[in-house]
Amino acid sequence: MAEYTIDAAGKTLGRVASEAAKMLMGKTSADYTPNKCSDVKVTITNASKLYIREKKRAQKTYVSYTGYPGGLRKASLSQIIGKKGHAEPLRRAVYRMLPRNTFRTARMKNLYITK
Repeated sequence: MAEYTIDAAGKTLGRVASEAAKMLMGKTSADYTPNKCSDVKVTITNASKLYIREKKRAQKTYVSYTGYPGGLRKASLSQIIGKKGHAEPLRRAVYRMLPRNTFRTARMKNLYITK
């Protein structure tokens, strides 16, 4: 079992998320196999010190649909940070960078994000 720690202070959102996604998939280890769920734990520290430009905070939108008529929900990055904290954009970015298969939920359980 491997454990990795990523310090997010001063780094951009996408770079930290892609690094975490690679580690969660097991691509940094020598015995990588795509059909096995690797036993890797990743901790991201200093999520509140992440470097995010003001333009991205205002223009980046997260879209979800409830399935009901008129149920299109849009929220900007600053609204997500205000409502759910600095860890939520990181969690969403890593989630969407992982492959869409049955291992995704198991891999996300091995991701820990601290302020």
